[in-house]
Amino acid sequence: MSAAIRRLRAVFGYDSFRGAQEEIVGHIVEGGDALVLMPTGGGKSLCYQLPSLLRPGCGIVVSPLIALMQDQVDALLQAGVKAAFLNSSQDFTTAAETEQRLLRGELDLLYIAPERLLTERFLSLLDRLHGRAQLALFAIDEAHCVSQWGHDFRPEYIQLSILHQKFPTVPRVALTATADALTRDEIVHRLGLAEARIFVASFDRPNIRYTIVERDNPRKQLLGFLADHRGEAGIVYCLSRKKVDETAAWLQTQGIDARPYHAGLDAEMRREHQQRFVRDDAVVMVATIAFGMGIDKPDVRFVAHLDLPKSLEAYYQETGRAGRDGEPAEAWMTYGLNDVVIHRQRIDESAAPEEQKRIERQKLDAMLAYCEAAGCRRTVLLNYFGETRNACGNCDTCQTPPELWDGTVAAQKFMSALLRTGQRFGAAHLIDILRGKATEKVGQFGHDRLQTFGVGADLDEATWRSVARQLLAGGLLYADAQHYGALRLTDAARPVLKGETTLMLRRQVIAKHKSAKARRIAPADLPPADASLFDTLRQWRGQTAREQGVPAYVILHDRTLHELAARRPRTPDELLDIGGIGEAKVNRYGAALLSLTTASE
Repeated sequence: MSAAIRRLRAVFGYDSFRGAQEEIVGHIVEGGDALVLMPTGGGKSLCYQLPSLLRPGCGIVVSPLIALMQDQVDALLQAGVKAAFLNSSQDFTTAAETEQRLLRGELDLLYIAPERLLTERFLSLLDRLHGRAQLALFAIDEAHCVSQWGHDFRPEYIQLSILHQKFPTVPRVALTATADALTRDEIVHRLGLAEARIFVASFDRPNIRYTIVERDNPRKQLLGFLADHRGEAGIVYCLSRKKVDETAAWLQTQGIDARPYHAGLDAEMRREHQQRFVRDDAVVMVATIAFGMGIDKPDVRFVAHLDLPKSLEAYYQETGRAGRDGEPAEAWMTYGLNDVVIHRQRIDESAAPEEQKRIERQKLDAMLAYCEAAGCRRTVLLNYFGETRNACGNCDTCQTPPELWDGTVAAQKFMSALLRTGQRFGAAHLIDILRGKATEKVGQFGHDRLQTFGVGADLDEATWRSVARQLLAGGLLYADAQHYGALRLTDAARPVLKGETTLMLRRQVIAKHKSAKARRIAPADLPPADASLFDTLRQWRGQTAREQGVPAYVILHDRTLHELAARRPRTPDELLDIGGIGEAKVNRYGAALLSLTTASE
């Protein structure tokens, strides 16, 4: 048995590595640099935690969020690892004592915020450690924060190239769950990782079921979705702070323990709401994108979007916060044409350079194309990240495949109405004209006298909205943010308008929601006696976590409790055979666990 496997089993309680973990660990232990791209829940943390234990000295982990540091350090301490963190939440005395522990060689891992690492004081401390050969490695977590094209950009991350300049012999590993080719190149360039090995795991999260619905009555649609997730933790993302506050307040009136989270709330309220979400089983966080990065909670059962994310990277990262424990989870979204207009307007009105605007428009186009895809959503999503996959069978378009219809004539009618109105109006006004609705606005502009007035009365409003979205997704139209979202034709529209090509569109199908809940590991999967033990173990875990002031999953994961209930270990050695239980946890909790697993014998 290799030293890595022995330490993996003794500390973390696992008998084998997953995917490329073993190769990554071996490469870093031997002193190599690495860029690790691995999906959320894929085991990235182990890729630097284990090498830090196998190499001389302390591993320095750069992490952007205080909450993430606290949770990871708590989990490592439970496993018997000497870990600590340095960030702005600590007073001077506590921080100074942590620095002294580091200098005395009493730490295996130290988590630190990037701005703290870059101070002259801490860089001087690293110099001293380096002189004694006591720096095991540098791990740069959430490395996509280095990308100026991303919504998680942190300017301090760009300065982390100083680590390579000052300590070229210390191995570095940059890790992220989200990076398209552009972001990967930027990470390599900005962090000086040209010589690093790049490890790219599959971005597939097969346990997540993807569903996208056309926005109709969003609150009613959200409530219908949440009906299958009562008593479970989840996240609802909204585009604006106002919508976050209103949605959270409304969900509370529906009997759901919902908490708002956005940058406009004071720091203490954000901290309190995040703590409740992380430590309780059934809190729903309603949030802007200010919430989520670094959330380590494994049992988030759903992520819902009430608005369109601005890119597939953002969507992938946000939905990836569901199902980190590998159990079935759901990613659900409702969106409409207005989302595209709002995002386009934000891009066009921003002060960003034109090159950045061009890239952001391309990302938005890819997001829209994903929403309007007629085929498997997972196939489209993974293809964006450079992977080829067959249909998954676990998304709405696989389970209820949309019908295709010849939409050429409908598209011609829509584009004709657009041209006859001077390309100055949005979809809602054009649809009124096509359906022959004599509204005040239609009459004001004399559009009820156009040849196209009423020519689309055979199609309902929802179908016309679908046609408009698909024309946008197909690049035949674009929303001109400079003119209040007015739709305009692109060059790609000409062949369709002239009848030189046929345009197949997807027909809107209202699919009955199929919850992933029934497939989840739960007491119902166990015989009655074992299910009772599972509940008893959860109660013990909850009480233990409350006594220690840590999240319940830091003590033991649900999967570990499930295995304990099914196998009923009777000795400490049998406990060590349970996944997720290492030597430190046997020493700490073994007696209590064995008293529960043997009580009914």
